[in-house]
Amino acid sequence: MTQAGKNVFIASRLPKRAGVSGWVATLAPRTPRPALTGSVIADVAIIGGGFAGLSAARRISRLDPTAQVAVLEAGIVGEGPAGANSGFIIDLPHEVSSDDFSGESEARFRQSVLIQRSAIALASEMAAENGWGKDVFDPSGRYSVAISAEGDRHLEDYAQQLSKMGEDHRLLSAGEIGAVTGSPVYTSGLFTPGTVIVQPAAYIRGVADCLKKPATLYERSPALSFERLGTGWLVKTPQGSVQAAKIIMANNGHAESFGFFRGRLLHVFTYASLTEEFDPSRLGGERKWAATPALPMGTTVRRIGTAGGDRILVRSRYSYNPSIAVSDSAIQRAGRLHDGKFSKRFPTLGGVGMQYRWAGAMALTRNHVPAFGEIERGVFAACGCNGLGASNSTASGIAAAELVLGHDSELGRVYARLAAPAALPPQPFTTIGAKIHLAYREWSAGSE
Repeated sequence: MTQAGKNVFIASRLPKRAGVSGWVATLAPRTPRPALTGSVIADVAIIGGGFAGLSAARRISRLDPTAQVAVLEAGIVGEGPAGANSGFIIDLPHEVSSDDFSGESEARFRQSVLIQRSAIALASEMAAENGWGKDVFDPSGRYSVAISAEGDRHLEDYAQQLSKMGEDHRLLSAGEIGAVTGSPVYTSGLFTPGTVIVQPAAYIRGVADCLKKPATLYERSPALSFERLGTGWLVKTPQGSVQAAKIIMANNGHAESFGFFRGRLLHVFTYASLTEEFDPSRLGGERKWAATPALPMGTTVRRIGTAGGDRILVRSRYSYNPSIAVSDSAIQRAGRLHDGKFSKRFPTLGGVGMQYRWAGAMALTRNHVPAFGEIERGVFAACGCNGLGASNSTASGIAAAELVLGHDSELGRVYARLAAPAALPPQPFTTIGAKIHLAYREWSAGSE
């Protein structure tokens, strides 16, 4: 713990941008909200202006419109991990066990669906309120796609479990999924209609811009430290400070930078590339779709139609980075993998290059639960996205806001029942184990 004294918590490191997200680069420039200067007083200070932090601010403002909320974003909204996200606000688990569906596994499924649909409900409310178009927020559903016999079997098993749970879905043959994607490679697909697809940088900007007084966002205002001040807390930034009764830490893996959840968070990066624009006539199929892989840690692909042409997003490769930072060379190595996956899936697009490459940070826990709850008197965590930043982080932000205000809800009761993050093995075993596990899972995914 970076702790200078009792009830004083100092950040050991600050977030660093990992490459240039194509989601951000293809948007018009944004004028950031002013940085915090001087001293302000708030009921709640929120550290982090991503999915969790901005969702928490939104929920607090809805439950108590008089609450003074100060959101501290270290950089510019959308240029951190939220804007590096692949843009799936999913409503169903990525995986359902193909074993006998026991009562316990059914309960876990229902719990996951409640969490993720709570995130979709909040996002849908904001989209309707602000008139966001489908270029920002599109409730179009998602495809899961297979490229091998093993992937086909997994989708068939998944479909059977969804049938048992009464969830809407549709299996697609190779020809049917080819008609969607324009790719001759996919061997089957599974469509589930409940997922919302967002342009993540545009979406998170929209969430930020719809905050209204007395909630205030301060960009380029990293929290450097916080310390006990009377019955509340004093949060210090480079040019100012916030005196707040309560704090929500919505900075995912960087909660550990302040000393919390040490030895309980795995810092993992995933990598993405986005092509340059190409003539839509070069690729058949629909001009807009989003697909996750049939097998875990396979390749996520999205096609995005724009006025100037179309683009393809490819996301694959995972790395364990306890420093919560990646090098440019790591991004380029992942990019070479993306190039191969892209050319295999879309042979008609020879010569189309990647224009943007980037990485996004995730915080995972060993037992797949969020790093959540009151971690010091008056300090609440909404961290540990476990790889589903748009869904899980949004829901954690909602639940943290309700916990801070003492608001009872079914979502809050679910979070209250969750176990604490499990301890990781001591070093160097965590590093060795994490790297072996990630390498094995990627190998298991094979061509997927």
